[in-house]
Amino acid sequence: MTPRFDAIGLVVSDMAASVAFYRRLGFDFPAGAENEPHAEAQLPGGLRLLLDTEETVRSFHPQWEPPGGSGRHSLALRCDGPAEVDTVYEELLAAGHHGELKPWDAFWGQRYASVHDPDGNGVDLFAPLAATPAE
Repeated sequence: MTPRFDAIGLVVSDMAASVAFYRRLGFDFPAGAENEPHAEAQLPGGLRLLLDTEETVRSFHPQWEPPGGSGRHSLALRCDGPAEVDTVYEELLAAGHHGELKPWDAFWGQRYASVHDPDGNGVDLFAPLAATPAE
């Protein structure tokens, strides 16, 4: 048997804020997920995004502490085009989220920006600058 990549897990300090943030980005959490200690959203391709509260993690790992530094993890989300990178970035800022890196045309051929989720995890928004359809 070989392990296979199945899910991305994030530890969150405020489930309601995190579910709202990721729903704004199109993640389909079930109704009521914001009130649960564990929540899952199915992703395209069969992967899942898992959110667990700090209290949930401490229930089985009492010595767990949030990592220090700037952010815990980073997710990269492909947008349909460069304009969508700008639009989503501005919508997230208007909703009160921290913009880490304003949209710019990166030298590697992408429109690129970074924001933080409610726990300081990086969420990168990108789209090819050339007209290529999303995969």
